[in-house]
Amino acid sequence: MDVNTTEEQQIESIKAWMKENGKAVVLGAVLGLGGLYGWRYYQGEVQTAKEQASEAYTQVVQALDSGSDDAISQTQTFIKDNSGSQYAVLAALQLAKVQVEKGELDAAAAQLNWAISHTEDVALLPVAHTRLARILAAQQSYDNALAELDKVKAESWQGKVTELRGDILLQKGDKSGARDAYISAQQLGASPALQIKLDDLAQ
Repeated sequence: MDVNTTEEQQIESIKAWMKENGKAVVLGAVLGLGGLYGWRYYQGEVQTAKEQASEAYTQVVQALDSGSDDAISQTQTFIKDNSGSQYAVLAALQLAKVQVEKGELDAAAAQLNWAISHTEDVALLPVAHTRLARILAAQQSYDNALAELDKVKAESWQGKVTELRGDILLQKGDKSGARDAYISAQQLGASPALQIKLDDLAQ
């Protein structure tokens, strides 16, 4: 009798607890499952967006390579629509290259500055900084070009950067500074062309 009474009390206790907390348990389960499916949906959407951006990037690069009339405006639209993506930074680098070839140095510099301000990628930043330095040197803004090179911190780039520093100093008319830069670059294992540059300076 005591056993039955105890079992009945337990059942009643469970019923009472369910009555009091059942809705919360069901709601929690629904929210948990909803959160799980929501997260999976979000992840799927993110992946889809990445794939679409990748495909669109490929299209704008092909357009730039082909030299089509609307390639530049098409690329600019892509950059604007995907400004939070690294694909936009890559597109800006490609667009700047085309603009340099067309002699549009101001526009190219603007693209490179945009790329620099929209990425922290250690592989892309040295590319953007050195290309911008070349443009600034071509515009005879030598001090700004040299300052741009100072922003390249990657160890693997120091040989290239030091050689480019020598090129810019030579353009500036500083032969002594150029020679020192070339010698430093040579010690860093930069290009074989350095000896030719040094020989030219010795003449």
